[in-house]
Amino acid sequence: MVEPDKKMRYYVVTTYSGFENKVRLSLEERIRTSGLSADFGEILVPTETVQEVVRGKKRIGERKFFPGYIFVQMILTEETWHLVKNTSKVTNFVGNQRPAPVPDEEIARINSRMEAGAASPTPIIRFEEGDAIRVVDGAFAGFSGTVEVVKPEKQK
Repeated sequence: MVEPDKKMRYYVVTTYSGFENKVRLSLEERIRTSGLSADFGEILVPTETVQEVVRGKKRIGERKFFPGYIFVQMILTEETWHLVKNTSKVTNFVGNQRPAPVPDEEIARINSRMEAGAASPTPIIRFEEGDAIRVVDGAFAGFSGTVEVVKPEKQK
């Protein structure tokens, strides 16, 4: 079923959406109790810090890059595969019976994105074309207007 690989690699595991952190904690506990700590490394739940304005107040929270997915660094063997697969709220590995490892470059890109998100919160702007707005700060404070163009890639 699963061919043993002696190198520790990252694998994508699907979970119930919204339970990623609980799965991480549960999996860490199962690893400790099973005595397989040497076969497992990091368990990533990729998130970024976001800033949004709710009722005129800034609120900082976290947003997951990949809701419903976690990245598990492990040496893939039959035993480790079953340990992860039989963890509560885990649906499956991406790739099912023969999970494919995630390339190291992709993990590096995710880690750098997480670090950038932690350093400066990403603002969440929820405007659409045609929305009526009122300017609350700056030189045009007190003016009303209509949103004509939204550029989400530039957050403008």
